[in-house]
This record gives sequence, structure tokens and C-alpha cells, in this order.
Amino acid sequence: MLTATAAAVHSRFVQRIRRRYATDLALLPPGVPGFDDITALVHRLQAGGRDLPAALRVARHLVIERLAVLDVEEGAALDVVTRTMSTLAEATLELALAQAEAEADARHGPPLGPDGQRVQLWIVGMGKLGARELNVSSDIDLIYVYEDDGQTPGNTEGRGAVSVHEYFCYVVKRLYALIGETTEDGFVFRVDLALRPNGNSGPPVVSLSMLEEYFQVQGREWERFAWLKSRVVAPRAAVTSGRALQLRSLVTPFVYRRYLDYGVFEGLRQLHRKIRDEAQRRAAGRPERANDVKLSRGGIREIEFIVQLMLVVRGGQFPEIRTRSTLTALQRLVSRGLMKAETATQLAEGYTFLRRVEHRIQFLDDQQTHLLPTNDEDLAWIAASMGLVCKGPESCALLDRLLEVRELVAAEFDALLREGQGAAAEGGGSKSGPCRGRGCGTGPLPVDSETLLERLPPELAERVRAFAQSPRVQALRDESRLRLGRLMQKTGLALREERCTPAGALRFVDWLEPLLRRESYIALLVERPEVHGRLLKLLGLARWPMQYLMRHPGVIDELADERLLHQRFDRAAFTAELEERRSALQRAGEDDEEKLLDTLRRAHHAEVFRTLVRDVGGELTVEQVADDLSALADALLDITVRWAWAGFRLRHRPEPGLAVIAYGKLGGLELGYGGDLDVVFVYADDDEATEADKQKAQEVYTGFVRRLITWLTLRTAAGELFDIDTALRPNGNSGLLVTSIASYEHYQGGRGSNTAWTWEHQALTRARFCAGARSVAQRFEATRRAVLTAPRDPAALREEVRAMREKVRAARPVPAEKFDVKHSPGGMMDVEFAVQYLVLAHSGEHPPLRDNAGNIALLQRAESAGLLPAGIGSAAADAYRELRRAQHRARLDEKPTQFEPESLAAPREAVLALWQAVFA
Repeated sequence: MLTATAAAVHSRFVQRIRRRYATDLALLPPGVPGFDDITALVHRLQAGGRDLPAALRVARHLVIERLAVLDVEEGAALDVVTRTMSTLAEATLELALAQAEAEADARHGPPLGPDGQRVQLWIVGMGKLGARELNVSSDIDLIYVYEDDGQTPGNTEGRGAVSVHEYFCYVVKRLYALIGETTEDGFVFRVDLALRPNGNSGPPVVSLSMLEEYFQVQGREWERFAWLKSRVVAPRAAVTSGRALQLRSLVTPFVYRRYLDYGVFEGLRQLHRKIRDEAQRRAAGRPERANDVKLSRGGIREIEFIVQLMLVVRGGQFPEIRTRSTLTALQRLVSRGLMKAETATQLAEGYTFLRRVEHRIQFLDDQQTHLLPTNDEDLAWIAASMGLVCKGPESCALLDRLLEVRELVAAEFDALLREGQGAAAEGGGSKSGPCRGRGCGTGPLPVDSETLLERLPPELAERVRAFAQSPRVQALRDESRLRLGRLMQKTGLALREERCTPAGALRFVDWLEPLLRRESYIALLVERPEVHGRLLKLLGLARWPMQYLMRHPGVIDELADERLLHQRFDRAAFTAELEERRSALQRAGEDDEEKLLDTLRRAHHAEVFRTLVRDVGGELTVEQVADDLSALADALLDITVRWAWAGFRLRHRPEPGLAVIAYGKLGGLELGYGGDLDVVFVYADDDEATEADKQKAQEVYTGFVRRLITWLTLRTAAGELFDIDTALRPNGNSGLLVTSIASYEHYQGGRGSNTAWTWEHQALTRARFCAGARSVAQRFEATRRAVLTAPRDPAALREEVRAMREKVRAARPVPAEKFDVKHSPGGMMDVEFAVQYLVLAHSGEHPPLRDNAGNIALLQRAESAGLLPAGIGSAAADAYRELRRAQHRARLDEKPTQFEPESLAAPREAVLALWQAVFA
């Protein structure tokens, strides 16, 4: 409960307004003023005899007086205050721009582009105005942009024709007079144009083409942070009509790069250092300036920097986190797993507290200041208005809370911006104690420094010496060689402290070599030492992760969030995240096919990498890896069907009637890393009424499947997605690319002359619906079960399956002295053929065999049904699991899957016993 002393009237500004404009206060309706309320207020003031400049200024005073009451006495939310101030700026700029352009039209005629249409001027709000976070005594950072060059026709007397640029220079000069000049009624807003291209030395207004060239040639890192919050705030018609979207198409790629952009850390460090030094300079000899809630250590600006840095670094790849709002950004960073929920909550609470204090400070005298007052009465009033007690500097809950918030913010800011800095990070020490001897360093050294090489462990120094002398390293900038030096120092330290293996350290250097031109990844490892440490550990566990990381280096950022390394793939969350990303691209006007293809590929690579890290780290079994990779493939196939259909030119219904049927490893939920997808496409369409309709449907879905395969297989800048094999479709490679479900049923059911072979029925034992139209799934599964349960001659079937097994074995010869875990007698393929025979021969009388439950479960069910001697099925199931595990380990370490027979004698004998029991 606020105390009685926390009344708005304590504000000297409020007192002045109530004295001077007492008769005007009633012109503003009760409640929170909106855009229309403020516009109507200005018109009422004009109707009362004031000109526009005076009416705008008086309207400002009345709105802020209202906000003081709402904020101080009624506890209005921070968002109410900041949005209302932003709305005040938008409404007054709208009115001022209309007036300025009317005056310019009278002097010069309207500005016309090459097409003869009127050229628009856009007032771009930057900073807090752009983010709708304006404080109650803020200046407004503006940039003026016009659409196109051209000419005015002159006034009605035929004089005064000027270029469009000159026309708008006059307009913005008049705008300043209407908004920024101080008169007897004060000002509307202080206007700051310093953020425009080339700053105060640049022209006051720029064309779109001038701005585009500036971004490409001269745009600096700190300007990307400024433009992150940019927004066209007037005229409203430019926003509602969509004409202002032209500006967004320039700004978005300037702010958000297509890759993880850790190179901006140093730029922000320099900007922050400059701001903090300036704040310290101002505070020198003036201790009262230490309590600057915006610019001091742990102030508002550092929270904004934390958020902006994370948005700029990752917003290119993750458009769903993009936002201008600081508080909204914190929520989105949590939802994306980029910030701990506790940290975001603390920063949000700290930001809200500091902004509320800032508003109380400014309500006092309507001064653009962020310094806590030294007057005890003012300090007590601010504290009381926030439900706190302050009896003086020695006993003031407000100051205690302020100190607490600032310490928390400063700690988070330093943790974010100083990672990779300091003596320990440079190899000068370790957590275990002081560094002694050759490993000690005094600071960063370039990677080609002999001093650095002398300090590295010998096995690493030898590899780094060759690396550093390569032409590609020698061609790097000095800054980049220093970054590499830092990484090698930290790698050497990790090797000494046994936090990585020699193999991991050497593979790290091998991995870096092809990435030297992509300096953002080097910057990432320097800025995120925990990622570097986890990467070294990962590379030491197996060889294949290095190959994957060479193809998809961007996924190393996944190592930043340790929580993801101990979870399982969540299909629902993955799908929701991708749909959210697509929606964000749509809002930004970036949902073209190229962006969507890249989005799918990056998401796939990141998720595969997470599974890989969990796998080599011992968090997952071989079966769990296969389950997760198969579920990931299912999810991506389903998403791709929907996304590709949405942009398909021949789309004739909201959702396609297409189903994707998985065969092979994907069908059996045994997918491995980089495995092909064996799929068949079938469709059922409600519009297939006549023969002509059927023909049309066949043409539509054939075209769509071609598009779908392109989406799945095309290699883009983000890499590849899947290799697709459709050879198992009816009639194989000579058959139709996509088949109606009715034709598929006839083919598999053996009706007519065009029927499936036995080996196709074998393949059907591990087929399943995996993506697309679920209405087709039931018909497919009914067809599958009908085929599996069809009566067969067991002896003839046994000979056909055995003959097919021999044919496959002959195509994959194995040296007699080796045992191939897949192809040799007693290998995994023997298990698979035995299970296929059991399913086709006995599903009719044993329903549990009809499920696509995997080879291990089906062997156990066959034994339980008495189709195998006791112990044979379970032993073969265990053997199959062990053979898969051996194959998986060998592939992860890029070793052959052919072993010495003695090393896998037991599982081999178990499989041979199964083969004997089934086919003897």
C-alpha cells in the first residue's frame, strides 16, 4: 500500500502544470490516453485559440501530468507509462508532419517520384521510441528516410520547384520547429538526429538508396544495435499500407546476419567501455552522479546491452526471438533456451524497478536526468511511491534495493561480455592453483608466436606450429591470429589439466583449419569458453563428430546450453519451435523458399548434433539414438510436406492428401547418422470423382512430390537435409513417383497382373506411415496388415526368402578372415531376414507379429508364440542389439564394421542358431 505522502502533487512539474493549465486539464478524458485521445486533445486546444505548436506542447504537459497520477498514485504498470509516452510521440509527430508537408506543398508543390506518384517521408523512431519504451522526459532519436528521388512541380504560381531531397530537408526543418524548439509553452520532445547515417556530419534526411549504400559500405557494428529497435512511427499510413516494408527489407539483413554473429562482442565491449568511461568522467569529483540509474554500472543501459547482444548474435538464425521490447526479448530468450529463466526473471524485475525509479526522478522537475536526487524529501517521496521507506542515506530501503539490483545486473553483464577474458582464460592460471613453469602466460599471444609454441604441451605444439605456418593462417588479420593464440593457450591448459585428451586437442586444430575464413566461429569459441571446453571433450570421444562439425560448424553453439545435452528429442517442442520460426519469418517478410529451406536444414543439423553429443557422452543407448533420429526425420518430413504444399502452384486444397510411407531403417525406427530415407509416396484425394479427376490428381501429386523431393535433397548454403531413395515404390524405379492409395492396395494385394514380389512384402514388414495426411495412414496400415496375414505356403516362402538372402550376400562379399556385423553369416541381415519370414509366415494366426515393433521385440514375440525354440529368440534379440552397438561404435570412430571373428563370437553364434531354427 502506498503511503499518503506518495502523491503526484509532490512533483514540482505537476504543480506547475496544475497552476498554469488548470482550465485545460479537463480536456483530456479520464484513463490512459490513447492515440485518438491525444489527437483529439490537440484539436480541442487548437479550437480554443492555440496554434499547432502551442497545442502540441500543452497536450504533452497534460498527458505527462496524467501519467504522474496513474504511475505514482494508482500504481500503473511500467508498460502503461512507456507505451503512452511513445503514443504521445507518434501522435504529435503525425500532426506535425502533416503540417510541415502542407507548408512545403504550398512552397514547392508535392514531391513526385519517377512514376509520378507522391513520395513519402518516413519518420523512423530509434531507441526507446522504436521499442515503445519511451520514458517520461526523454528525447526522441529520429532518422528521416524518404522513398525515392524525384522533383516537385513548383507551387501554384509555377515557382519553387526543387528536388525531392531539398523538399524533405525543408520538411524536417519545419518538423523540428514544431516539435523540438522551446517556446513559452516549452517543447514537445527534444529531437536527436545523431543516429542518422554519418551522424551529425550527415544530411538530415536520406533516401532509401542512400541508406542501403551506407549499410553496405559504412555501417558500423554499434549501428546494428541502434537499428535493432528502429520502427516507422509516422506517418501511420505508411505502416498500414505496407509501403514502409521497403525499409524493413534493408534494415533486417543489416542488423541480423545469417550466421551466429559472435564477432559483435568486441564491438559492444568498445561501445560500453566508451559509455562507462564517459559516465565515470562526469561523476569525477561529483559523488552524487554515481547513482545514475541508466548509465552507471549495473544500470538500465547494461540490461539493454545484454538483451541486444543476444538478439544480434542469434537473431539471424532464430527470427522468433527478434523483438524491439526489452522485456519481451527476455521472455523469448528463455523460451528458446538461450537464457536461464531465473536470470531473465531477475533482469526483468531489475529493469522494471530501474525504469520506475527513472520515471519518478523525471516526474520531479521534467528534466532529462537519470540521477537520484540528493534532497532527502525527494528521495523519501520516490521511495514511498514505490512502497519503500527512506529516512535518509543511512536508512533507505530504496538505496538498498538499488544497490542489490545494480550488483545483479553488473554481474550478468560482466559474465556475458567478459567470458574469454582475464588471466585464467589466457592460460595464466587455473582453478587448481597458481600457474608455474612453461605453461604460464602474461597475456594473449598470436598463434604464430614462438613464445606461445614453447608454452604448449609438446604434442600440441608440433601440430600448432605446422598449422600456424600455413598460408591461410598467415593471411589472417592480426586480431584473428591473436584469437587463435588465445584458443591454443586455452587448449594447452585443458590438455595439461586433463580436461581433454591429446586426440581431442589435435582434432580441434584439424577442425579449425578449414574454418579460418569463417571468423565468427573462432570468435564464438573465444567468447564462450564453456563451449570450447565441451567441444574439446566431444572431439576426444570419437572421430565422426569432427567430420560432422566440419560440415556444419554452426551447431557448436548448441554446446552453450548444457541442459540440452541431457534431454531427449521432443517432437512436439521441435515442431512448435519451427512453426514459430516460420511465423517470425512471415512477419518479417522473409518467408521465401530459400529461407525456409535453410531453416529446415539448420534445425535438423542442430538436433542431430544434440543427439550425437548425448550419444558419444554415454547418455543414450543405440536404440534411443535410432528412435530419436527416426522421430526427427518423421517430424521434418511432416513439416516439409506442409510448408512445401503451402507454396505449391497447383495447390487445390488447404492440406495435401499425400502420405509418406517409411521403409527400411526409417520404417523400422533404426535410422542412423546420415542414413538415406527409403520412402514411398501415396495419396488419397476427395476430388477423385471421375477418370479425368483421377488423372488430374495424379498430375498434381506427381508435381508436388517432385517439389517435395527437391525441398528434402537440395544442397543449400546451410547444407543438405536428406538423401531420398524411392526404389521401393510399386514397380521400383520404373514405376510412378507417387501412387494413389487405391493403386497401392491393388499392387500389394496381388490383384491383377501388376503385383508385388515377395521381397517387396518382406520390405513391407517394417514399413509404416511417417508423415503427411493421417487420413491415408489408416488405409495404408489396413493394406499392410492384409498383406502380412495373407495365407502363404511356408516352404515356398522359406525358399524365396533364403534365395533373396543369398543374392544379397553375394553382392556384398566379405573376406573369410573377417566378420562383417551386417553382411556376414551370423550378422544383422540374417536376423532381419529371419524376422521377415516369421512375420509373413505366421502373422495370420499370431496377431502380435503384425505390429511394426522392431526386430528385437518381434523375436521375443515369436519365441513367446512358440515359433522358436526356448531361448533362441531372446538370445538372437540380445545378439542383434550387441551387433548394432558394435556397428554404431565403429562408425562413430570412423572404423571398419568388419571385426576379428573371435571378438563377436557369442552374438554371431546366437544369430546362426536363429537362422538354423528358422530356415533348417
